[in-house]
Amino acid sequence: MVEIKCINKSFDKKQILFDISGKFLKGKTNLIIGASGTGKSVLLKCLVGLLNPDIGEVLFDKRNFTNGSKNMITEIRREIGMLFQGGALFDSKNVEENIMFPLNILTKLNPKEKLEKVNHCLKLVGLEDMNSKMPSELSGGMKKRVGIARAIVNDSKYLFCDEPNSGLDPLTAIKIDNLIQKLTHDLNTTTIVVTHDMNSVMEIGEKIMFLHEGKKLWEGDNKNIFKSKVKELNKFIFSNRLMKKIKN
Repeated sequence: MVEIKCINKSFDKKQILFDISGKFLKGKTNLIIGASGTGKSVLLKCLVGLLNPDIGEVLFDKRNFTNGSKNMITEIRREIGMLFQGGALFDSKNVEENIMFPLNILTKLNPKEKLEKVNHCLKLVGLEDMNSKMPSELSGGMKKRVGIARAIVNDSKYLFCDEPNSGLDPLTAIKIDNLIQKLTHDLNTTTIVVTHDMNSVMEIGEKIMFLHEGKKLWEGDNKNIFKSKVKELNKFIFSNRLMKKIKN
């Protein structure tokens, strides 16, 4: 479980996050949703240690990631897997080399052990025998699958996904959502997904935090989100669905 307590963050005296607290559950797909500019990405960066909150704490299974010892912070970092918005694959490396990269940096496994883990993760994401393919040879959905394999190859306890459906067609986006949820359940990870996509909310939103102008205004799941009486959330849902109809 990941817990945040009273997270506040400002840039140049402009406050972006206001006293955000909440829990992200183990074995569940936890979503942080909201329109662009609501603070989702800033909160994500605070969660993974790319930014330090001005006030507040981030706890990984009760271990203080914000103010803990150097050794504790290093230990937690090794347990974090990250799927970046654009996939962030190395263009000059093939699929196998991309997935193996965290193992080269973070472990002392021998080459055979590393390859076994890479092949295992490729199987988990449905890309067996794609080791030698270059990123330029992959579709957008395949790149996301490689990114997911790289994020979990080091037996990550915590999986963070930044807009995993960005740039994907609706059908591929649903497949990526379902893959993330399946891996979350199968591997029992604490998975946190930042998204503004209502399709993702309805597909995999087992725990949802809604942000508006840097504040948490609602928390719940996809079974109860349409019962919300929070006008900002209802407006977000309506606008999201309206934009999809216009695009289609």
